[in-house]
Amino acid sequence: MLPPVSSSAITARRASPDPPRRRLPVGADVVAGGVHFRVWAPRATRVDVVIENRSAHTARLDHEPDGYFSTLVTDLGDGALYRYRLDEQPRLLPDPASRFQPQGPHGPSRVVDPDRFEWTDRDWRGVTRDGQVLYEMHVGTFTREGTWAAAARELPPLARLGVTVLEVMPVADFAGSFGWGYDGVDLYAPTRLYGEPDDFRRFVDRAHALRLAVILDVVYNHLGPDGAFHREFSPDYYSARYANEWGDALNFDGANAGPVREFFIANAGYWIDEFHLDGLRLDATQTIHDASADHVLAAMSRRVREAARGRSTLLIAENEPQDVKLLRSTASEGYGIDMLWNDDFHHSARVALTGRNEAYYTDYLGTPQELISAAKWGYLYQGQRYRWQRKRRGTPAQDVAPSAFAIYLQNHDQVANTGRGERLHQLTDPGRFRAMTAFLLLAPQTPLLFQGQEFCASSPWLYFADHTPELAELVRKGRLEFLAQFPSLATPAMAACLADPGDRATFERSKLDLTERERHAWAVNLHADLLKLRREDAVFSGRQRRGLDGAVLGPEALVLRFFGDDDRLLVLNLGRDLELTSAPEPLLAPPAGRGWHMIWSSEDPRYGGCGAPPPESEDGAWRLTGHAAFVLASRPLT
Repeated sequence: MLPPVSSSAITARRASPDPPRRRLPVGADVVAGGVHFRVWAPRATRVDVVIENRSAHTARLDHEPDGYFSTLVTDLGDGALYRYRLDEQPRLLPDPASRFQPQGPHGPSRVVDPDRFEWTDRDWRGVTRDGQVLYEMHVGTFTREGTWAAAARELPPLARLGVTVLEVMPVADFAGSFGWGYDGVDLYAPTRLYGEPDDFRRFVDRAHALRLAVILDVVYNHLGPDGAFHREFSPDYYSARYANEWGDALNFDGANAGPVREFFIANAGYWIDEFHLDGLRLDATQTIHDASADHVLAAMSRRVREAARGRSTLLIAENEPQDVKLLRSTASEGYGIDMLWNDDFHHSARVALTGRNEAYYTDYLGTPQELISAAKWGYLYQGQRYRWQRKRRGTPAQDVAPSAFAIYLQNHDQVANTGRGERLHQLTDPGRFRAMTAFLLLAPQTPLLFQGQEFCASSPWLYFADHTPELAELVRKGRLEFLAQFPSLATPAMAACLADPGDRATFERSKLDLTERERHAWAVNLHADLLKLRREDAVFSGRQRRGLDGAVLGPEALVLRFFGDDDRLLVLNLGRDLELTSAPEPLLAPPAGRGWHMIWSSEDPRYGGCGAPPPESEDGAWRLTGHAAFVLASRPLT
């Protein structure tokens, strides 16, 4: 409940030579003596803040240089509702830098005092890049309740599984009652759909207590189509210089770009500072256009590190052109990002498992050599011609550390792009799925799991977005047009099966059934055992690994050799049984005075497997069971 506000209690102090110390350049900051309001509205001649409760009370803001307006309203604090009035117009506007929108983007903003929350994570030191296991989650569908509180209760199983970093899909408030979050409009306001801002803080605090890091997916390439009032304050938030497939591009390098840059750069630091987040995942960075000498991504990277105040942070980016400049240090004219998503690995692995290479899978065959190259070099396309786009793709990345690439078999985009939201285990046979899971979780790159993957969720993951009827129809048609690039989804029969994004049932169907953790215990065991091997084995963890090589053994079979004090082999056969009566491949040769010993098999009955003998027999012949993976360690000969 809001504190009662009387007209006599609302007073504004005019600008002084020593303005209150603020946490953010814009927004409503709780400071000593009241709340300090500051907003950028360069075309306005007058700005008033209207405090809303049982009646409205108005305070005029002082005009600063560069189009800013500000004032201190005394005897006001956490919980007060407010909106801005520009040039005495009747329409009231929410704050572009609102910390919370309790009634959604079209309602009033609410003052939030971040210091009211009592953190218990003082000993948490953050997270570095190496040794992590990422888990992408959508708060609205992770549990039936779809709240921060419900999600926090379900974190212990993820910690026990071996997950180390939660990658939360976007939470900036957006219009409607459900959505993926990529059409956020209030970038400083965690959506009211999942709870209060302090519920988000409580979620992060609980994660840290379980030794789980939390990073947030943020969208700095566009604003959503409904509820973004930034243009009312200044059209200079947007740029007409660049194309953007999701809406108007943002202005990071044009006229009056300084305050726009400040708005977004401050937002990157805000999540680290006020929510103790451990980093960010930057969506579709290829559409963040900036020709400035100091690219806005580099500036965001610096701000994130500064806001962490000594804690280690992790910055991950999605970049479709695969430009490794993002990974270079700012001192080397890069952007200081720690990790990039690697679609090449996903596309090749998916083709290997399903046999389908239509649409944007066209340039992948899923061959053993592709998988070996992905394990050794990260991106498969590092400047070669890419037929699907009719141009070259990627940049040289041979010197990039493996942990700088996030690899995955599933993520929010790729599962939904199956049309019916089918999970990968539903599109291939169980043996191949188990085998490729071993490749994912033991490869030297950083693995990412998508929510429910660890227990082979039966619920689909579909595209859903709640919009006004006019927008909803445009989104539905746009989705059909996008999926039509897949010939298999463009048939009338399949088009009739595709879910309506605007139907609430589509959203409800995408929610996880967490009781499947017990019913699909074999899948949980598979992931937990592989992550334990990755974490505890000195060679797989990298503590003793000195290199990696691989060889093709057959049309669908390969071996990866991890060199260390005690070498390891990962043998993968996605095809039929393969006999190697002689094995003219040096990577299969054990170290001098040692032999191979099987320490893990994807065909273990604990994982629903059918059993399989070790791939090497006593006489040295190799027989690779089909649709299976094996891990071998060397041991002294007796």
